[in-house]
Amino acid sequence: MSGADAIVARALTLVEESFITSAGPGGQNVNKVATAVQLRLDVFALRLSPEVFHRLKELAGSKMTAKGEIVFTARRFRTQEANRTDARERLGELLRDAANLPEKRAKSRLNRVGKTQRLQGKKLRGAVKAGRGRVSLD
Repeated sequence: MSGADAIVARALTLVEESFITSAGPGGQNVNKVATAVQLRLDVFALRLSPEVFHRLKELAGSKMTAKGEIVFTARRFRTQEANRTDARERLGELLRDAANLPEKRAKSRLNRVGKTQRLQGKKLRGAVKAGRGRVSLD
């Protein structure tokens, strides 16, 4: 099990679920049955490393409260179980993205020929733009 999967497994044991009534598909049924799911996860209980925590905070955005809880509300489907699965999958995806280190970008190196070609192109483009001024009738 990778580090990201371990974090997701631990998070799913700490998550609190509550069911709420939802708008959307389902007709009159949605007024009577609590089919929407709201997941709450206390991020501090996960004991993440500072790097992963900061990436998670950035990725979560408005889903993270000031108290350090991530709140997901799923109401896309008509059934409670489908909404529950959807919310858990979205939470797992967010945690996996935060746990994976972004790849470092390799700095590109330009050779001498590439540099001269780039500068020639810039001079040519500058000449085109310089010719766009007012036309004098001298």
